[in-house]
Amino acid sequence: GRTMAAMDADTGEGDAKLLALLGGDRVLAAMRPPPAYKDRRFRGTQQEYEAALKASRTCYVGNLSFFTTETQLWSIFSQFGPVKRIIMGLDRNTKTPCGFAFVEYCRREDLERGVSWLSGTMLDERPIRVDIDIGFEEGRQFGRGRSGGQVRDEYRIDYDSGRGGDGKMMQQ
Repeated sequence: GRTMAAMDADTGEGDAKLLALLGGDRVLAAMRPPPAYKDRRFRGTQQEYEAALKASRTCYVGNLSFFTTETQLWSIFSQFGPVKRIIMGLDRNTKTPCGFAFVEYCRREDLERGVSWLSGTMLDERPIRVDIDIGFEEGRQFGRGRSGGQVRDEYRIDYDSGRGGDGKMMQQ
């Protein structure tokens, strides 16, 4: 027998019916793993951190190419609802993109849908990481590595053309 989704493939309503039958976004939220990213500079208890995550409308986007543009992120993330702002991660010294961003949605449910659908997808030939974040604060847009970029690029020993070539250890 055919599934309900297969029967409605012509109309495009199969996925919507299946999601409604299964509980929709609540099921997606229950299946979502806990965020892999945690801001180590958060000053507060674990309970306060978890409360900030639950109230947030912001996501952290990682593993971006240094060449990914803010316009590309607007185009992709706004498919899930209105985006309030995007903050591109910058090298602290050169003020050039260094491979991460924060995306703030207007509504929590749009954030959850965007995180569910976009984490692990390919952008500029790279799998991106998208996690719910506690929210942007001034200063978090800058890389925290010694050289001004992201810490992960300090220790990378491979060549990655999308992230500035050789890791900082190999450039020395």
